[in-house]
Amino acid sequence: MHKESIWSKGKRKSLDLLFPRKCPFCQSVTDGALLCDVCNKKLPYTGSRAVHKGTFGRCAAPLFYEGTVREAILRYKFARQFNGLDCFAQLMAQCAAEHFAGEFDAVTWVPVSRKRLRERGFDQAFYLARGICDIWQVTAEETLRKTVNNTAQSSLAAAEERRSNVLGVYEIREGAEIAGRRFLLVDDILTTGATLTEARRVLLEAGAAQVLCLTLAAVPQNA
Repeated sequence: MHKESIWSKGKRKSLDLLFPRKCPFCQSVTDGALLCDVCNKKLPYTGSRAVHKGTFGRCAAPLFYEGTVREAILRYKFARQFNGLDCFAQLMAQCAAEHFAGEFDAVTWVPVSRKRLRERGFDQAFYLARGICDIWQVTAEETLRKTVNNTAQSSLAAAEERRSNVLGVYEIREGAEIAGRRFLLVDDILTTGATLTEARRVLLEAGAAQVLCLTLAAVPQNA
């Protein structure tokens, strides 16, 4: 798994010759850069409002979930456009390093159910976590299993519906080492925080010393 991602990076230059890299946000050709100059300056960065607090504890996110950021994430999740993964991972890694440095020992992610994995073909949070860990030269640890294929959170508008929809859907993976450890829990979007709250609860009840959260984007209401 880890070797595969390193192999992919090693082939990046050759692939750029055949398929020029595009900015994941506006789709313009970047001549090899992770994102174009315009988006680099104009993306809705969270800046001083990067860390959000709630029932999920603390969650850092480099971007607000709006405009081209929202479109890029939807292309990634539902159209399988993976060209922006290294850009997403870099933004998230920088954000975590700035706000949570020294506060976690391991990186994990919020998993999708087996049924959703078969339908979608990949786990979007795992890919983000793996990209971040490649930058830090560590390995993302699988700690959670999703045991219920519940209704997609994106289809629920009310916060209470979202909270009840995720109750009891996660469990600790057999053999996972949790007790006394400090985790960085990765997901794609912070909306109401219901998913992160439940996943974090399961890790803490299993003995985790601390669970911090990290997403690529957060809806502006979490500012």
